[in-house]
Amino acid sequence: MNNNCYALALTSLLFATGNVIAEENAKEKSPWKSSIELGFVHTSGNTETQNTSFKADVTYEIDKWRHNGHAEAYGAESEDAVGNSVVSAERYELSGKSDYKYNEFDYAFVLAKFEKDRFSGFEYEHVVSLGYGRKLIKQANMELDMEIGPGERFFKKDNGVAEEEALLRLSANYWWAITDNSKFTQLLESNIGEDVTASKSVTGIKANINSALALKFTYTVKYKNKVPAGIRHKDSEAAMTLVYSF
Repeated sequence: MNNNCYALALTSLLFATGNVIAEENAKEKSPWKSSIELGFVHTSGNTETQNTSFKADVTYEIDKWRHNGHAEAYGAESEDAVGNSVVSAERYELSGKSDYKYNEFDYAFVLAKFEKDRFSGFEYEHVVSLGYGRKLIKQANMELDMEIGPGERFFKKDNGVAEEEALLRLSANYWWAITDNSKFTQLLESNIGEDVTASKSVTGIKANINSALALKFTYTVKYKNKVPAGIRHKDSEAAMTLVYSF
């Protein structure tokens, strides 16, 4: 799959960049935090399948500002009855978010997310939003952020026309360091539109291998109340990835 080559090339570049950043900031704490995730599964025999997933996150935090960038790609291939390779899943997502912290607990945010899912029934779905966030729990081993704010969804159904609608975005982001080497995460997000409501849940467990590498298991559920004909309302995905943080 060509996506594999792109993911591996980008992974190599990020590894190299991470090493440079780590060396330059060895003597002082850096405002940069980055991580990349790569998962690959290939089966052969009675069933031929190939799945790849790639994610990259970068955070820059200084004074009252916190900026986050996120990118991900997912693809799946299998063989049909006559042995031809068939793409069964292909998704790309890119997002950016900036927070302005009023104090230790309260902040304002602005968010832009761009998504393209080949098998969702939508040619594209983009969301921009702004609003208010509050850290409801802040402990050494646990944090919970809640966010609310208005936004706009821009989308185009397959073989349709470009549309847009106002929405209300609700989000909860929780993490708990179970031990020094394991961490539980839970993300809940809902974009309540005038016509379409899209919700997502991402549950994860991460176990550290060493100071830089970790193994991560995630279970993602997406749900839309209205979808084009022939498309399911709910999508679910279980993934295991290797995480490199720098």
